[in-house]
Amino acid sequence: MTNSPQVQMADVGEMYLVHTMLRREFSLLPDLIRGAGRDPNRRARIGAHAQLVFQILHAHHESEDLVLWPLLLDRAGAAATEVVTVMEEQHRAIAAAHNEAVHRLAYWRRFGRDGERFATLLDELVQVLTEHTALEEKAMLPLAEKYITAAEWAQIGQHGMDTFQKRFLPLAFGMLMYEGDPAVMRRTLANVPLPARLLMPAIAPRAFSRHARRLYGTATPPKITA
Repeated sequence: MTNSPQVQMADVGEMYLVHTMLRREFSLLPDLIRGAGRDPNRRARIGAHAQLVFQILHAHHESEDLVLWPLLLDRAGAAATEVVTVMEEQHRAIAAAHNEAVHRLAYWRRFGRDGERFATLLDELVQVLTEHTALEEKAMLPLAEKYITAAEWAQIGQHGMDTFQKRFLPLAFGMLMYEGDPAVMRRTLANVPLPARLLMPAIAPRAFSRHARRLYGTATPPKITA
């Protein structure tokens, strides 16, 4: 399938929002772990946040594995074969690091031990994730714009939303909005049900602001795009 006047193609702008948010939150996690000390309440708060961003990463990559890669391989042929192979290899590497991080999170959150080892593992995960998202933006998203329809692209976002408890959606959207291009965010919200479309611009930034103050001590944590 190629771009044509009759078929609306994917607007990939929201993928940049997701990548920026993931790089920021994962980049900030190691210092949170290192600075938590022996306070179990602090560990619980950081642990809940880490669990959320782990879930977002897993849902994001799962939707690509299930929806995006098969469509590109079917439609883009040789142009997609090599880069999809690399994407899948990187997903496996990230998944292995992610699974180890989830395991260490439970232990650290409960006992407060091996924090430096856990933080170092997250440092390594950040490096792999940064390399992966950069390559995806350079090599994969242009193919998606050409070969994936808007309706198919919406399936990717819907899969991620379907994995969340509804109470976390305002925070997740607020995390996206914090550094997100407002125009891209408006287009993204245009695809969600009307109540959420009307409420999210107001409640999502407030949800992230409250969360950031409790977690980082400020409503304006460092931006990855700064």
